[in-house]
Amino acid sequence: MGTLRYVKAASIALSYVLTLGPVLTAIPAVASPTAEIPNAPTTVAVTLQRIYQRAYDEAYSKHATVEPDGTTFVSTGDISAEWLRDSSAVLMPYIGLASTDSYVRNMLRGAIARQAKYILIDPYANAFTSDYQVAERKFEMDSLLYPIRLAYVYWKATGDRSIFTPALQQAMTTAVRTLRVEQHHTTRSHYRHDELANNGVGTRVAYTGLVWTGFRPSDDAARYQYNIPDNMFAAVVLQQLTEIERKVYRDNAMALESWGLAVQIRHGIEHNALVNVPGLGRIYAYEIDGFGNANLMDDANIPSLLSAPYFGYVNAHDSVYKATRAFVLSQRNPYYFAGKYASGIGSPHTPHGYIWPLSLVMEAITSTDASEVDKVMGYIAASDTGDHRLHESFNSDWPESYTRDDFAWPNALFAQLMLARQGRLPAVLESLAR
Repeated sequence: MGTLRYVKAASIALSYVLTLGPVLTAIPAVASPTAEIPNAPTTVAVTLQRIYQRAYDEAYSKHATVEPDGTTFVSTGDISAEWLRDSSAVLMPYIGLASTDSYVRNMLRGAIARQAKYILIDPYANAFTSDYQVAERKFEMDSLLYPIRLAYVYWKATGDRSIFTPALQQAMTTAVRTLRVEQHHTTRSHYRHDELANNGVGTRVAYTGLVWTGFRPSDDAARYQYNIPDNMFAAVVLQQLTEIERKVYRDNAMALESWGLAVQIRHGIEHNALVNVPGLGRIYAYEIDGFGNANLMDDANIPSLLSAPYFGYVNAHDSVYKATRAFVLSQRNPYYFAGKYASGIGSPHTPHGYIWPLSLVMEAITSTDASEVDKVMGYIAASDTGDHRLHESFNSDWPESYTRDDFAWPNALFAQLMLARQGRLPAVLESLAR
């Protein structure tokens, strides 16, 4: 297999500076101590430039490889497997190049073709090896949705319909059918996993129109099996699939099926997932069970409640979203941590007090407050240990203690943030976040 060619980003990164206004247990690693980064705009800008240059260069030059069958394998980083979610997210910053760069275009086509094969092998698996073996079989509903979103955004940005093969349509149909089964998990599903409660079945749920998921986007078992950010994501992606089925495949039956499921999910969220919190009013819960139980929290991994405007479920000015945002970015959220160097959202997947750069980048992307963005950029700069990479998580009191040496996803998302600030994102990505 051949490593994809290196993408030069130095000039793009410099333009930003000039206009700056899985399965493995997450065990902290310790880098050589770095000098404390003063909160000075010039120093922060230089650090961000270095992170951005490395992020934009490495996200696919290091992690994406062309396989003998012509498809593109995208590893998650220092784990030699491909997560459907991570690989889709890692490739997103490069879609804008696909219209003019045939190499990037072929890389993206190959990635979409490979993801379709994965889904057809096992729609309940979330990660695969380069030789198409199941690496992990944790049913995370967003793993079925991310490849559809990638295909949709690629198509809308490039106009290239060549990706829409019969195999991709079969994979998309399989995804929708699986979501339908899991909408009725108690009566129709045969999925079991030994990390779930109730002998692998999961916690008891009542029908709400929402789709059941075994695991969160963090790969951790859900407390209550209706994950609201996942279902928000589904409501949006299924509408995108409706457009694909109607305009590309001319399959009105599948278009109606996708649209109907999206409507039911959105109805289920708005009628079951809202909770009144003193001092804030109505907010979205992170998980519910349909019996009135709700888990109030947020996790750094995306889909998250914080990221809802990013993927297009709500506008950032929506009153319920604003209240939810205030909750998740406060210590009412059990996974919000405030330390000497940074404050932000972490995850039960990593040690207490560890913040995920993924959540810091998402906070900046979804913010409508320039001063908040500047503050978060300072946190991101402060997390740099000298390798100019964003890690999975870092100790908010000692950034030199972090998890995962190489984690592609936050670096790709950071590259996307920088492109957005330069006005270089494809229009479809900009419109989804409005």
